[in-house]
Amino acid sequence: MIIRRSWYELLKGETEKQYFKKLQSFLANERQNFDIFPTDENVFSALNLLPYDKVKVVIIGQDPYHEPNQAHGLAFSVLDPTPLPPSLINIYKEIESDLNIKCLNSGDLTRWEKQGVLLLNTTLTVRRGQAMSHQGKGWEEFTSKIIKLLAERKEPMVFMLWGSHAGQFASIIPKWHLVLTAPHPSPLSAYRGFFGCKHFSKCNKFLVDHNLSPINWE
Repeated sequence: MIIRRSWYELLKGETEKQYFKKLQSFLANERQNFDIFPTDENVFSALNLLPYDKVKVVIIGQDPYHEPNQAHGLAFSVLDPTPLPPSLINIYKEIESDLNIKCLNSGDLTRWEKQGVLLLNTTLTVRRGQAMSHQGKGWEEFTSKIIKLLAERKEPMVFMLWGSHAGQFASIIPKWHLVLTAPHPSPLSAYRGFFGCKHFSKCNKFLVDHNLSPINWE
């Protein structure tokens, strides 16, 4: 697992801590005995595609998709031609309703990352077929540090916090950033307030108001 230089310089203190070393030992054992997603080279894709100083929007997920050919290191994203997962279908529905546009029929959200949208799960690996199987093994401490580093930036950013898990980070984000909260886009909760939240238009308005280019959410 390799972290690009701009992030590694900020996170190398974490990688030297005992919890992270213990996490690496756990992962090595897991990969010897189980199918683990995403692949080793894709664990830090969210960081490697987007330098720290280029982040404009942060979307926080929970853990990777746990079936084959889905997870590739970006929260909510799947590589083509994998069918769109239910949560992503609902995200696209909200974008289309909010912005009156038609989203691409592609689950690969690399196009968002390249515009400055960090798609970060708080747990970065998972065992095949077992959601949340790597929760509580150390990833949360590591990704919380990433979120804190972003929150400390003076340049205004947008944080989209969907669901109670992501919402817990709202309290550490300073007021010069825009924090948008809503229920999770999963089928179980999307109708409780994710649909109609208009986060995507609110995000773009905030970016434009702060002289930043808006995101093309298509």
